[in-house]
Parts: sequence; structure tokens; C-alpha cells
Amino acid sequence: MKRIHLITILCMAALPLTIFAADDYPSKAVRIVTAAAPGGGTDFVARVMNAQLSDRLGQPVVIDNRGGAGGTVGTEIVAKAPADGYTILMVFVNFAIHPSLYQKLPYDSVRDFAPLSTLAATPLVLVVQPQLSARSVRELIALGKTPASRLNYAAPGVGSLGHLAGELFKNMTGVDMVHVAYKGGGPAITAVIAGEVQAYFSTMPAALAQVKAGRLRALGVTGSKRVASEPSIPTIAESGVPGYDVTGWFGAMAPAQTPRAVIARLNRDIVAALAAPEIRERMAAEGIEPGGSTPEQFSALIKSDIAKWTRLVREAKIKPE
Repeated sequence: MKRIHLITILCMAALPLTIFAADDYPSKAVRIVTAAAPGGGTDFVARVMNAQLSDRLGQPVVIDNRGGAGGTVGTEIVAKAPADGYTILMVFVNFAIHPSLYQKLPYDSVRDFAPLSTLAATPLVLVVQPQLSARSVRELIALGKTPASRLNYAAPGVGSLGHLAGELFKNMTGVDMVHVAYKGGGPAITAVIAGEVQAYFSTMPAALAQVKAGRLRALGVTGSKRVASEPSIPTIAESGVPGYDVTGWFGAMAPAQTPRAVIARLNRDIVAALAAPEIRERMAAEGIEPGGSTPEQFSALIKSDIAKWTRLVREAKIKPE
């Protein structure tokens, strides 16, 4: 009887640890690692929902920007973090592009993460420095085809959505633009403003404030329709490049093996935060459509996009630097 009793005690002592951890969650601050530099779209989404998420979790939410290598630096940090729900990853669609670009990532994009929810979706916006003579997409195409033209375009890393948007633009228009990689959306925006490069396919929130301030000129959005908050900016498709369509998403994930109860709690609070009217209004004002999904729906989206971008990267013969 003593032996049975001891085994029972040991089993009961082991099992509740996960249960109690989930029941007590969260009992301390939660860190959101944004796999991007400050000033970009991913950083914007994280910060705009930060207060709402903190209120729902009942704990501080600390944003930790870890840009570099197109987002793989911050992503690796979360892949190797404890699976306890206290370290969350926020990424752009680049996350689904990397498996097709890098043969040896320091993590497995599917196996090492537990999807929580989509956060938002947005087209990119093609912006140029105001000193550039091109005032429309058609004029940029014409300028790019002149013999003396030397156009460069920024992107937050090789294989980023901005990079692929530029390559697709080149392929569909015949314009020769040289890609210049930066360590995030913020540095890329700064480079265009400073005149280091002439153009950038930027996330909407990162660019619109600079456009409204007159430091950048918006030529067109990359989606299939105009953005409701900025109806004066035409789509690239309607501006001389029919069929052009590039749209990205933002999402949140936790390390793999995070307890299911913790995932459910995070999903519930993230979706609730995104439903708050002030959050939806602020995102919409920046050209972003608020999201929110089940973990299963987000997982399916990731797998589908990995397959889609693998085909595009292979056809465009894009190689990491």
C-alpha cells in the first residue's frame, strides 16, 4: 500500500504543475518580441494593442524590438524561450517567406511555434522621396526605363515582403531597380527620406505619417483595392500594372509546447483587444484591417503562405545575401 501511495503522490505532484501554471497565468509581465526594428508596421501593431492586451491580461506587457536578418533574429529568440506564455512573438508575413529563402534557419517555422492569432492585414504602399520627378506609378515606370536612370529601392531585409513586392514590380514593368536591404522598416523609411534610396514598398502605418508630413510621396498601394482611410492613393494595379497584388499579415505566436490553456487565454485576450473600437479605428486610420482568428486558422494560413512564397522565391531566383 505504501508503494502505491507513493506512486500516486508522485503522479499527482507532477500533473498539477502544468494545470496550476495555466490557472495562475499570467502572474508577471508578458514580453512581446517584435521581430522588427522600431518604427515599422509590426512595431506599430504591437504598440497600438499593447494597453488593451495588458488590461485584459492584468499584467504589464513589455515590447522588445529585435530587428535584423529580415526578422529571424527576434524569431529565434522566441523559438528558444521557455514555453510558459511569458514570451510572445509578433511577426509580419516575412515569417512565412523565410523557409523558402534560407535552407538553415535557426528554428523550424512550423514545429517550433504555437500560433495564437492573426492580428491584422495590410497592403504595402509604394513611396518615393519628394525630390524624385515621378509623381505617379506610370511616371516612375517611365523614369526607370530611361537610359540614365539609377533607381534604388529599400526593403527591410532580403526576402522580406517589401523585397518581393519590388521584385514583382520589376518583373511586371520591366523597370530596373536595385534592391538595398536594411535592418527593418524604420531604417528603410529613414533611408528614403535621407535620399540614400529613391523608393520603398512600405507597410502603411510606417509610411503614412511621413507622407502626411510631406517627407515622402505615396504613389500607390499594392493591394487589389484602395485603402478606405486613404482613398486618394490609387492601387498599383490601376496605375498601369494590371494584376499586381501584394498583401501582408501580422500575427502572434508563442513557443511550441506552450500549455493549451495558456494559448487559449492569450488567443481570447488578443482577439478581444483587437475588437476594441479604439483599436479598430486607430488601425483603420493607418490603412490596416484588424484581424483576429483561432490558432487553427492562423496555423493554416502560415502553411498556405509558406507554400505560396516558396513558389515565388524559386521562380524569381531570389537568394539570401
